[in-house]
Amino acid sequence: MDATYFMNVLTPMLQGLLVTVAVFIVTIIISLPLGFVFTLMARSRFAPLRWFAEVYIYILRGTPLLLQLMFVYFGLPLIPGIGPYLVFERFTAACVAFCLNYAAYFAEIFRGGLLAIDRGQYEAAKVLGLTKFETMTRVVIPQMIRVCLPSVSNETITLLKDTALVTVIGVAEVLHYAKTAVNRDGNTFAFLVAAAIYLVINFVLTFVFKKMEKKYEF
Repeated sequence: MDATYFMNVLTPMLQGLLVTVAVFIVTIIISLPLGFVFTLMARSRFAPLRWFAEVYIYILRGTPLLLQLMFVYFGLPLIPGIGPYLVFERFTAACVAFCLNYAAYFAEIFRGGLLAIDRGQYEAAKVLGLTKFETMTRVVIPQMIRVCLPSVSNETITLLKDTALVTVIGVAEVLHYAKTAVNRDGNTFAFLVAAAIYLVINFVLTFVFKKMEKKYEF
């Protein structure tokens, strides 16, 4: 295995890595706050809003992400009447599916974090004269983050690995180029390179989240 072959395999994978990282970043940036919004909706006293959030979370967590990817890209354009307005580029469709899916998972994680906070915290904030907004931002959310960080860390690592699924709708990411190299050369070395790339990124993510968990320890 010479250096030339290694570079021939690695170079296109690094191009695919840019797509993998882009899907990952877009999903994290959108799904985390969206998940928290669905958590608040699911806890709302307004029944229709609560039911909508609960049904959304149930459907998105109860069906495979792969199926959701294919539905967003292939299925939405076929909906009578509004289908022509729901045609997405491959990358956009991948981001939409991932954001919707992971928002549901993060919503459940945040719900668990909120349930872990003792009711006495709310009562103490009320006694101190804090408004509901101040109670949420100064008391509840910081504690929720501490509780949720390990689960968010695990889900984030899962997200990175799940980005390989976008190849099913023709998005060229790391695994796409690895399979192309294996099919072309009849050599599984490219799969080892792809595995190494994922492991390196997961190591970085794990390191970052460990630092964050230490920051929120008290």
